[in-house]
Order: sequence, then structure tokens, then C-alpha cells
Amino acid sequence: MRKIAFFLPLFAILLTVACKNTSKNTSAAERRKQDSLEKVKKAEEEAREAERTRPRTAADIKLDKDIKFEKYNLEDTYPYEDTTRVFQFDKIKERLAYIETFQAQKINYGVLQNYKNRNREAPVVENYVRNAYKRVSDTLGNERYQSAPLYREENSKKPSIYGRDGSLVRIESADTLDMVKVTGISFEGTWFVPKRYVKTKGDSIKIEHVAFVDVTNQNICVVERTGENEWKIRSMNPATSGRHKPPHAMETPVGMFFVQEQKAKMFYYKDGTTSIEGFAPYATRFTNGAYIHGVPVNNPKGKIIEYSWSLGTTPRSHMCVRNASSHAKYVYDNFKPFQSVVVVID
Repeated sequence: MRKIAFFLPLFAILLTVACKNTSKNTSAAERRKQDSLEKVKKAEEEAREAERTRPRTAADIKLDKDIKFEKYNLEDTYPYEDTTRVFQFDKIKERLAYIETFQAQKINYGVLQNYKNRNREAPVVENYVRNAYKRVSDTLGNERYQSAPLYREENSKKPSIYGRDGSLVRIESADTLDMVKVTGISFEGTWFVPKRYVKTKGDSIKIEHVAFVDVTNQNICVVERTGENEWKIRSMNPATSGRHKPPHAMETPVGMFFVQEQKAKMFYYKDGTTSIEGFAPYATRFTNGAYIHGVPVNNPKGKIIEYSWSLGTTPRSHMCVRNASSHAKYVYDNFKPFQSVVVVID
């Protein structure tokens, strides 16, 4: 009995040590398992983030038709006089991929604004020319009138180029009282701009509607975002863009612009006067004095005209983009300022 009594405490000690070793081994195994799970989770998160921010290409874009109009619709390819016109879906998908790419990034958005020089006439650039309209322009063809000055350095004495009214920018910093550092979304490069020309829009903007104006084929395609990389075509209609005819009529500028304001009726002057000649219905302004609007009515008190034979023919406007009035109303009703974009392609 004494021998048994002697071995019982020893057995208890050995059992305790064994349990502790087992516990340690179990804890170590659990930690290794937890570390492994965390590594897998981190790798998955990094993979998702890499995919989310990966530059999109035209091949990533799913673009399907869901037309909202019964009249004036055009086919992908259609005859015009003795030629053939098309909707340039390759370019449209490329621009949509670009929009998807910068929307996936954490961007503090801004828009350049100087409609009718409301934020002060921009200074003359270093190297300027006078265009066919006898107005000061930079060497890229951007006019001083209604534009924002873009400086290479914060302390530059003169701007290098002009940024068009309505251009999208990424706000990089605003470290000084007077200047904002921006990177162009609508144009290339990083620049400094006086604050008064930049309207900050924050980082929560989601672009859901885009209108593609084709100044070569004289048509317009409106699309709506329905999911990540997924867009629906809502209309494919004839349009008429601006023409080069100094001193009053100008081409619709190629580029990407925020919708900035809308008017149920946009009254316009007779060329060279301050007398109101008529109005354009359902007008959506995107840059300078360029609007997407319905058929012009050459009578300030006249009734809205739905369609014109001139739509989809040759450039005839003063810079604006004419549509069937019902189509212009669709844009007017669905495109929200600073959340919708007009892209002009050639």
C-alpha cells in the first residue's frame, strides 16, 4: 500500500505535465491555424482590392441595348447619303472603361468652372495664339474665354495651358490659400489652378449616366450604369453638333465634361445682338455655352418642336448638340449635375 501511495503523487505530476504539453501543442496548432487563416484572408482581401482598382479595358465592359425610345432610333451602322455612318462602340467602351477605372479609385473630385468668365478672366498663357475667332487660345486650341488657367508650378508667373470649363479633375492638395493642385481626368498632367476656378465635389460621386456625342457621325448614344462594368444603351439617336463658322458658331469641343446646369428653356440671342430670338427646350449644359437640347424654336413664345429634318445631317449648331426634343427631355430628366458626364468623340 505504501508503494502505491508513493507512486500516486508521481503519476499525478506526470499526468499534469503531459496535459500541459498537450495544451501547449494544441494552442500552438490553433495559433498556426489562425495565422494561416488570417494570411489567406489578407491575401483574398489584397486580391479583391487589386481587382477592384485594376485599370479596366474595353473588353471588361458589358454594354447591352435597352432602348427607351420608339422613334428616331438608329442602327449600329446606317446609310447616310452616299456613305455609311456608325456608332463607334469601340471608343464608347474605351471611355466607359476609363470611367470605371477612375471611379474605383479613392478620388476627391473637382470640376473646372468659368462659365462666361464668372470666376474672372484667365491670364494669358506663356505661348498663345489668336484663333479664327480672334480670341486668345493656347497651342492646344483651348480658348482663354471661359477657361481656367493651368500652371506647371505653384509659383509660375504665367499659366501654360487652359483647362476647359466643365473638365473633371482629381484634387491632389490645397495647401496654399490661393492654389489647388489637380490631376486631370478630362485632360493629361498635374497642374496648379487658382481655387476660384475649382469646384470641389468630394469623393462620393458615382457616375450613372453618360451621353456620347459623335461629331463625326452626327449621332448621340446615351448609356446608364446598371452594375460594376455593366451599362445599358438607352438611346441611339441622330444629333447635330456645332459648326466652325466665325464669328458666332463654333464646333462642339471633343472631351469629357461634367453636366453642370439645366434649363427647361434655354433662350438664345440673334447672332451679334442682345435680342432674344428663340429658345431651345430641355437644355443640359456641359461646357462653356454648349448644351444638349431639343429642336430650337425661333420664337420666344413658340411651342416645342419635336423633330427636325436637319438632325443627324451636318454640323449646324453654335456649339450645342441638338436632338429630338423628347430625347433631350430624357437627358434633362435623368442626368443630374455633377453626377453625369457628356463625352464628345470624333
